[in-house]
Amino acid sequence: MTLHTTEITPARIENDRRVLELLSQTFRNISAASTEIINLEAILNLPKGTEHFVADIHGEHEAFRHILKNASGNIKRKVTEIFGTSLREQEIRELCSLIYYPEQKLEYIRASESDLDDFYNVTLHQLVRVCQTVSSKYTRSKVRKALPKEFAYIIEELLHESPSDDNKQAYFNRIVETIILTGQADSFIIALCNVIQRLSIDQLHILGDIYDRGPGAHLIMDTLCDYGNFDIQWGNHDALWMGAAAGNDACIANVLRLSLRYGNMATIEDGYGINLVPLATFAMETYGDDECNGFGPRLDPEDTTHTEKTQRLIAKMHKAISIIQFKLEAALADKYPEWGMQDRKLLGHIDFGRKVFTLDGKDYEMKDTHFPTVNPDDPYSLTTEEAELVKKLHHSFRISDKLRKHIQCLFSHGSMYGVYNSNLLFHASMPLNADGSLKEVELRGQRYKGSELFRRIGMVMRSAFNDDADAADREFARDYYWYLWCGPDSPLFDKSKMATFERYFLVDPATHKEEKGHYYTLRDSEQVCDMILDAFKVGGEHRHIINGHVPVRINKGETPIRANGKLMVIDGGFAKAYHGTTGIAGYTLVYHSRGLQLVQHEPFTSAAEAISTGTDIVSTTQIVELSQKRMRVRDTDKGKELLSQIDELTELLYAYRNGIIKEH
Repeated sequence: MTLHTTEITPARIENDRRVLELLSQTFRNISAASTEIINLEAILNLPKGTEHFVADIHGEHEAFRHILKNASGNIKRKVTEIFGTSLREQEIRELCSLIYYPEQKLEYIRASESDLDDFYNVTLHQLVRVCQTVSSKYTRSKVRKALPKEFAYIIEELLHESPSDDNKQAYFNRIVETIILTGQADSFIIALCNVIQRLSIDQLHILGDIYDRGPGAHLIMDTLCDYGNFDIQWGNHDALWMGAAAGNDACIANVLRLSLRYGNMATIEDGYGINLVPLATFAMETYGDDECNGFGPRLDPEDTTHTEKTQRLIAKMHKAISIIQFKLEAALADKYPEWGMQDRKLLGHIDFGRKVFTLDGKDYEMKDTHFPTVNPDDPYSLTTEEAELVKKLHHSFRISDKLRKHIQCLFSHGSMYGVYNSNLLFHASMPLNADGSLKEVELRGQRYKGSELFRRIGMVMRSAFNDDADAADREFARDYYWYLWCGPDSPLFDKSKMATFERYFLVDPATHKEEKGHYYTLRDSEQVCDMILDAFKVGGEHRHIINGHVPVRINKGETPIRANGKLMVIDGGFAKAYHGTTGIAGYTLVYHSRGLQLVQHEPFTSAAEAISTGTDIVSTTQIVELSQKRMRVRDTDKGKELLSQIDELTELLYAYRNGIIKEH
């Protein structure tokens, strides 16, 4: 290989002089520029890092954290490759359990192990071998950055020495012995396990819907705020919480309704310190004599935390906030007629005298006709008590520091869509016309489609939290979050309606139906997927669209791989509420140097069981694509950046050698 300095001319140097002058401040002479070129060329030839794609986590923090800890089963595969002929299956499981949960597993082991020094000696040697394997595709510099400061030097020494090397065997063994003698074995094992976890996933992609249904969305966000390389493509549930944090009262009502529907008060109260006492008080005073049938929480059959009394209170709170939600949504539908959501104003269609719901001249039987806060003459006005309650809830959401911190994390790592290594990522849908062409969607008087629509929506979302933005822009952005949650042309939803009222109150199941946008029926077409990929300027021989949002019903014969491999839908139902629907408990798509693999997960039991018995998430792997040759960094988006840097450094080298720019 030779550097293409023959293509460089003095005129080109002059044209790029400003950039080269800045570059020379970092690489101050020929030696420094040459060294960096050598370093970058070496990096280009390393194997591609492993990317993990997950979607629709929905608050299932234990399962999500476990998948991060076991790298979707990749760590166990590595351990089996290394020790498959020297360790029994149970020993492999125990070692993996230690890697996933080192602090808790060590506590368990200390209580049962008779010879701790021997355990430490054997385990440290095993962990070093695993760490050497998972770090082998990275530069020393990158590995060094992943090491804990207190043990960085020692770990680095162990990673680059081998106990089988006769010249260094005593040196290697003595390091391990001294770690044990100084009482640092536990801390060192924990550090090594965390490094193995960190290096097993190079980039994490989350395709939306961190929030709602499960009990630990705030815990997932805590994990992500301290995580390394990750990105988020916002989902409709994320947008709902972002809107609530921005002060959109309709979003706040929806957030509370969903939390009550699934009996999930932990995220609201424990996670974000939202005071629900005013809602509970209002619900008891207003719906105290109402059974609130149909509003009881949807709980896990094994749930033991909600007593009958608690469930009755939740049902009343659930109904109370639902009625408030319908009123608040009606106000937004009136405020923005261009959104076309007037059909969501449904309280006015209740015939309180006959106790039926009337629409387009047809009567519909109702499940519930007790509406103590709805004035038949003015059905969408809040009562004085409801208005005061909304004010208090609004205040609670707006002053939650932790919620604001988590929303800031969603913004700093998130967007409406992402393009990574020939993969187009977005949560739910691409607005399309019936003929498969990109649909123009109105946003603030202008019409946009495709990537421009997604970019404009992202800018609007950010402006709700931008104190420098115009007050009218901030107000629209705050209101627009509700449209993103349930609007017919929202790329995060893309259905004719969200039939919340109908499901709660109307008996006829035909009224519950939500017509999906054209994308959901046309996306199985390879031609349509190619059109979308072209519109987003996604290149590459093997390019894909990756979505979440709509659960893949494996038990009904559905498949996550569609459009002849151009589209992958990886919502397999992390949320326990979906396990019966999908038949599984989520997917992880893994993109490593050998190709793409889809990992299908069975329901997770608990971290406690994983620690005590070594159980793991049962996963099955399906090969989606395999590369004929191993992918290198050179073949990735990062590789393109590095090649561009090499070109600039080569120009700088030419400029130094020809005296156009002086060495420092």
